[in-house]
Amino acid sequence: MRISELNGSNSCYFERVPEKLVLEGYRRWTSGYETGSVIPWEMAWTLYAEALGIAAGKQALAELSHFIRVLRHCAACPLRCFPFDSHHVCREECLTLGLISAMQNGDEATAQTCLTAISCAVRCDEVAEAARIFAGTLAEFGQTLLPIPKHAIDDILFRPKRATFH
Repeated sequence: MRISELNGSNSCYFERVPEKLVLEGYRRWTSGYETGSVIPWEMAWTLYAEALGIAAGKQALAELSHFIRVLRHCAACPLRCFPFDSHHVCREECLTLGLISAMQNGDEATAQTCLTAISCAVRCDEVAEAARIFAGTLAEFGQTLLPIPKHAIDDILFRPKRATFH
């Protein structure tokens, strides 16, 4: 799926700073865990510091780190992602974008759909709290994602799974 398909336009959804902070932050932080290298984490720091400034970037990155740590611990399946700066998104990336967007835009139905799909049932509350804090921190710094309609998330969830991306 191309990112532009999420909002039905031909413009690149990924070029928006809020979406880039969430998606590239997710990719880079997850990659740091997967590779054991600090280089992706340093890349995430650079992204956040350039977009938000040093102080705000530090706070937002701390909340991203917490969110990803909780999500990794509570995920229903291994977290997957495309390489940095890809204009495609996998299922887990869509669910992460959908969850943070829903939290910021007060869309409880979409948030619950994303939570149920990405986290194990007994850990949904932990993931929801970490996502809510991360989403709120981004919003506090003027970085609100566009709403992602529930039907777009449902479409992603009911598609056949494809090859795993790391």
